[in-house]
Amino acid sequence: MPENHDSYTTLPFPKMRRLMVDGGRMGRQKHIIHGLLEIDVTRPRRLIRAHKARTGETLSFTAFIIACLGQAMDMNKHMHAYRDWRGQLVLFDEVDVSTLFEVEVDGRKIIRPHIIRAVNHKSFRELHEEIRGFQAGHESSREARFIHWFIALPGIVRRLFYWILFKNPRWLKEYFGTAIVTAVGMFGSGAGWGIPVSNHTLQITLGGIAEKPGVIEGRIEIREYLSVTISFDHDIVDGAPAARFAQRLKELIEGGYGLGDEAP
Repeated sequence: MPENHDSYTTLPFPKMRRLMVDGGRMGRQKHIIHGLLEIDVTRPRRLIRAHKARTGETLSFTAFIIACLGQAMDMNKHMHAYRDWRGQLVLFDEVDVSTLFEVEVDGRKIIRPHIIRAVNHKSFRELHEEIRGFQAGHESSREARFIHWFIALPGIVRRLFYWILFKNPRWLKEYFGTAIVTAVGMFGSGAGWGIPVSNHTLQITLGGIAEKPGVIEGRIEIREYLSVTISFDHDIVDGAPAARFAQRLKELIEGGYGLGDEAP
């Protein structure tokens, strides 16, 4: 219960924050490299707005980014590899993307994770429907049931679980996914990058969107640019493969991959 004092108020530390504390502790042990990009999202946002004007449906921008990410990672499997207890690399055929959503529980806004499986084998529409379904029924999701149980464990038990988990890439894929997408830009406006503490081999952090002048076929136009942070584990991924992956991801996003299927 809250306690009011003369000059301050004390509140119980939310149990859900224990996951953030655990993640920060583990993330400090990785050698993460961050790349800051600006990606022109004028075309995909125009397609999304046109679809809403035509049908009244708001398409998920997060689903669009995840669809592009799945295709880019499908061509660069080292970007979501993990090391096992023997030091060998495990490269997965399926891209399982963990992402975070702000949802309402008991009248409070909280962040809840959800793993979308095999995104490299799903269409944008399938990803969109899955995200909307999770947002509507998150309380009964598998992740919600696991989290309610897990955060009640003592810290030493949680840390032992993490230690075992990170020695087995197949379990890691099951409980953490093979990459993560977070969106800090949805809580503000204008340009800006987020610098995460990542526990995955690859993390994509979506920042703000700002209008800036861009050169299109020799002409200066006002374009919409998304601030994107690409964070990767340098123990597993070198700079050159990461740069090729980033270029492919940029091409897919700027081209509006998958959104053409929503055209009339």
